Amino acid sequence: MSTNSPVGSIKLSSIAILTMDQPPVNGLGLVLRTAIAVQLDRALADPEIDAIVLTGGEQIFSAGADVREFGTAKSSSAPTLSDLISAIEASPKPIVAAIAGNCLGGGLELAMGCHFRVAQRDASIGLPEVKLGLLPGAGGTQRLPRLVGVESALNIIVSGQPVPAQKFAGTALLDEVVESGVVDAAVAFACRVVAEKRAGKRARDIKIVDPLAEPFLQFARTNVEATSRPFPAPLRCVEAVANAVSKPFDEGLKLEREIFMSLMASPESRALRHIFTAERAASKLADVPADTPLRDIRRVGVIGAGTMGGGIAMAFVDAGIAVVLLETSQEALDRGLGTIRRNYETSLKKGKLTQVQLDERMARIAPTLDFMAFAEADLVIEAVFEEMSVKHDVFKRLDEIAKPGAILASNTSALDLNRIASFTKRPQDVIGLHFFSPANVMRLLEIVRGAQTAPDVLATCMNLAKRIRKVAVVAGVCDGFIGNRMVARYGAAAGQLLMQGASPQQIDGALQRFGLAMGPFRMADMAGLDIGWAARKRRAAEDPGAQPRTAADAICEAGRFGQKTGAGWYRYEPGKRDPIPDPAVDEIIEQFRRESGITPRKISDQEIVERCIYALVNEGARILEDEIAARASDVDVVYLSGYGFPRHRGGPMLYADTMGLATVVRALKRFASEPGAEAWWQPASVLVKLTQEGRTFN
Repeated sequence: MSTNSPVGSIKLSSIAILTMDQPPVNGLGLVLRTAIAVQLDRALADPEIDAIVLTGGEQIFSAGADVREFGTAKSSSAPTLSDLISAIEASPKPIVAAIAGNCLGGGLELAMGCHFRVAQRDASIGLPEVKLGLLPGAGGTQRLPRLVGVESALNIIVSGQPVPAQKFAGTALLDEVVESGVVDAAVAFACRVVAEKRAGKRARDIKIVDPLAEPFLQFARTNVEATSRPFPAPLRCVEAVANAVSKPFDEGLKLEREIFMSLMASPESRALRHIFTAERAASKLADVPADTPLRDIRRVGVIGAGTMGGGIAMAFVDAGIAVVLLETSQEALDRGLGTIRRNYETSLKKGKLTQVQLDERMARIAPTLDFMAFAEADLVIEAVFEEMSVKHDVFKRLDEIAKPGAILASNTSALDLNRIASFTKRPQDVIGLHFFSPANVMRLLEIVRGAQTAPDVLATCMNLAKRIRKVAVVAGVCDGFIGNRMVARYGAAAGQLLMQGASPQQIDGALQRFGLAMGPFRMADMAGLDIGWAARKRRAAEDPGAQPRTAADAICEAGRFGQKTGAGWYRYEPGKRDPIPDPAVDEIIEQFRRESGITPRKISDQEIVERCIYALVNEGARILEDEIAARASDVDVVYLSGYGFPRHRGGPMLYADTMGLATVVRALKRFASEPGAEAWWQPASVLVKLTQEGRTFN
């Protein structure tokens, strides 16, 4: 065999073992498909071979299609996955799949094309295509119901969630389930098949006989339709499985492919595929090699046990990392620990944690009132008040106490990280780790790279983000970094609409119908209006006259800081988070309009969406110009993971691509030409350049 081939072939007695070897996940791209076909033909042509074992080895079978080939000529080049499965199915020699590790998507479809299957009990079996806005396109919706039953198959296909192979022991999907040594077990099984002269079984030949299938499918249609909007794929999955029940195999296969192609062309699938690749691209840094040595992080210090600090502590202890948690008083420390325990007790009640796990997590937290407790910490993160003088005191003390090589991180959401780093004698060890609240729940982690941040510090924090199950995006230093810099412009656009005649509830409603999890005024109330107020006052002090007073300032001056005070842009009943429109807010807004000489006008929901989303896009483009973000897809990841942008639209930058950049530029120029328009409405130069060149962000 050729050592360069992604499929190894060895002969053991009369059994050929074909081993897929295309790291890291045996993605079924054209190269691997071709190699399998070549080795399969060799084995079939060899008269000394009586049976074939197809495997990926003891670690992984295949995680499915190579997503990078979707939409390219390679995805439809022969041999396609369907071609390969047909060749396997038609083989006169029995073919046994030896399954370990991940057997997902096209990998499972390939295995189902084999005549027999032997699996390690902890192998992960699934069809996750729905998560990309698709359905299995190589027979998965037709073969799986025949092998495991209609209900089990539909649950797997619609959820996209993998399940352990052990669950399918005793079904037609798996002929044998073993603890370990799956390749040897599959070879032994193949030898028995040959000795017993057993005919190969084809999933396509199994008849579905289930009198409850149709009632179940009708129930599934109703349920899926109600829960899957705005994504079309889940309901189309139900349709495809229904075809497996009601139509001949070949007709069901043909219809499955037609549905797959229609979904592939849908904007929702394009968005989900974009997110999939964008999140993976975000972890790659052009100037930080993948083999950069990492610093060992075993013990983390967290300064501040409030909402943010407590959430950060939980994120680390959930990942098995010990935390030293500091507060300035015993009362504050006890309060913070109490909140953490209550959060875990809530998870315990919901069945998400056991009592043992709760106790283990709490035991990983070492509470302290003494800065010296950080002397042996590998990483210290401050989550103190967002005020530069406070940061100065904290980093001065850390510089004196922390051991050499310890990483010193700030959770600042907007302040100048380079200035913070200058408070130490080790700026190379300083980095920004901007968690989003609640930090133990929110997926996004903005990693802010200072001018002197060492490459190994950056690489270590990127790796650490994976350990604590965060989606990390690297940002450069500017006011607000990526996310908050964009949200400031988005909020300014919403504020202008408010002044011109829209109400907070109309603006929130229009953007929520667009798909945002929460409109700007509800989001501000949840975050706390005093935070933005403090930032505006800071900017006004830094640049007098550049920050005119806003309606939001008037709301804060009335003592309305959002949910925590029971009143902000809305009012809130005690113990509830439901926003209730408040006539007092209308009066403040009307008074502010009068003082500003503004006559309100009627504003449509379409204009609200256009102005707010295009403001995001334009600021995102400027962030790219300023090299604060490495790529447009990083901007999308930030807004999707941290700010509730609708996943079916793929992020603001992909949404701009979908709408057409020329359309966006025309709208921005229109807004910029209005009397008294702010300069930031002018289209970013990169946006204009891409439009002129007929290119897109992604």
